[in-house]
Amino acid sequence: MSKKKVKAFLYNFLGFAPIFLLVYFLVEKFTGLTGFWMPLTAFIASTILAPKFQALNYQGEEKIFMKWLFIKGIREVK
Repeated sequence: MSKKKVKAFLYNFLGFAPIFLLVYFLVEKFTGLTGFWMPLTAFIASTILAPKFQALNYQGEEKIFMKWLFIKGIREVK
């Protein structure tokens, strides 16, 4: 695994984890869900809301790109 792929993986985790925790506690507080439905709901919501990072070879150079629901298009991460 290259350095950029590891970096993209860590960015994905750091983007997903806080959203998951926030949604999990919001679901716990404001809904009547119990058991495995709480983490499942938080997982699905976080998967949709979290930014996605990917390392690609672009013009002979490996770069990290980001796509997010709240930003139009794909952006390069520096």
